[in-house]
Amino acid sequence: MTLNILHIIAEIAIGFGSGLMVGTGFVAFITVLGIIPRLVQLSKSNHWLKNYQASVIIGAMIGTYLTFTDMVLHIPVIFLGIWGLLHGIFVGMLAAALTEVLNVFPLLMKRLGIDKELLWLLMAIVIGKIVGSLFQWLIFVDII
Repeated sequence: MTLNILHIIAEIAIGFGSGLMVGTGFVAFITVLGIIPRLVQLSKSNHWLKNYQASVIIGAMIGTYLTFTDMVLHIPVIFLGIWGLLHGIFVGMLAAALTEVLNVFPLLMKRLGIDKELLWLLMAIVIGKIVGSLFQWLIFVDII
């Protein structure tokens, strides 16, 4: 009995410590990329800064809860579409911030010698992402 309790306490400590490490890494990643300050700067909405921060925190907490529980949400398809759109916006902003911080596109374009074709590259990436996402959701995911 005592060994079982010690085993459970060890699992809780390891799980909590791992969660702190992953959470800290996620926050550091978001902070280094500067997504929220850049979003505030571009949208000129300094008065909404607290709401941006709260939405990221609440979203991470709800996402963590839904990931680790067997809870099933029975919501209409239109809300799933909105939810997916918000996820896509977040992932797109994350990818854009990462490429902006690392200056990936200018370096890639200069190395390939196609500096003038940046618009075509960006459109190809956007259209490829859209087509790939639609293919995955329409072919591999059964939502109804």
